[in-house]
This record gives sequence, structure tokens and C-alpha cells, in this order.
Amino acid sequence: MAKIILSISMSLDGFTAGHSISEDTPLGENGELLHKWLFSDSTDTDKRIVSERFENTGAVILGSRTYNTAIRKAWDGKSPFPFPAFVLVNAAPIMEVAGFTFVKEGITNALHKAKTAANSKNILVMGGANVAQQFLSQNLLDEIHIQIAPVLLGKGASLFGTLAAPPPNLIKFNAIETKGATHLFFKVKK
Repeated sequence: MAKIILSISMSLDGFTAGHSISEDTPLGENGELLHKWLFSDSTDTDKRIVSERFENTGAVILGSRTYNTAIRKAWDGKSPFPFPAFVLVNAAPIMEVAGFTFVKEGITNALHKAKTAANSKNILVMGGANVAQQFLSQNLLDEIHIQIAPVLLGKGASLFGTLAAPPPNLIKFNAIETKGATHLFFKVKK
């Protein structure tokens, strides 16, 4: 059965992006350090984790802030995803790009569209903290995969700092250490 999985990188002090997020720094000040495990410090184990995650994924859901700050420069005006992406928006995006569907009707509608597009594969929820908190608050996640980078950002977008509802109970089912990250895998107890 397809799962809804939050997959996100986080600093040791709980931030998914640094402060001062912009198109020039889409992950905020020093936020690029959160993804060294994926790029410059990537190991064979990191690559395997990402490959397996993407092989089993049929769609991704992300927020408009992530899309708007990354699409032109970080993503060079094209989708970095090999599957359909659904962007939660309140207003028109800064530009429309093939591979992205813009959803104004909230996370439940975005999730319905993503499930249809995913064709029985998993749905990833990524980028950013606000979207993750919405899914957590409505208890819509089946699993949480967190890549903890060995960095302290001090301030930025807090992953768990402003949950609107009591947090779900989690069951850790795996932990993998690599040079640039500690990969933690949790099931959400329903």
C-alpha cells in the first residue's frame, strides 16, 4: 500500500532552512550545509537511500515558498523530480514549469491529486517546514524520514517548533549513519 512520507533534511538544532531565505539562498543562510550529504559529501549509502526513495515514489508535495525560491536559480527553471510535483499555493507562482501542478485548495486536495498521479506508489512531502507541520497537525503522514546534518544553524525554519496539534507518536524503525547525515526513519503510530 502506498505511504505518505515526510522526507526532509534538518540541522541538529531542528531547522530545515536557515534564516534569510531568498532566491539567492533558497535554503537560507548556511542552509546548503543541510544537503552536503546529498551533494558534496554523498556516500554510496546516501545515494542508495535516495535512489530507493525515488524508485518507490510516484508524486511529491511541496510548498510555494520552496518552489518560488528554488525554481529559477537552484532548479534552473525545470523540475528536479522524476515524478509529478504538487505545489501548495495561495497565489500564482512566480513562473509555471512543466511537471508542477499548483493547488490552491489546501493539503487535502493536493494529497488527493498526488495519490491519483502516484499510481499506487508513495507520496513524498518535502519542503518546507510549514507544509510538514500542516501534514503533521492533520495526522496525514505514515512515515517520517529525517536526514540530520551535523550542523547548528541557530535560527531559521523550525521543523517542529509550531505544531498546531498534539504531535503524533512515532516508532523508530531504522537509523543509518553516513559521513554527512544521520538518516532516521519513523512510522507514525495511528
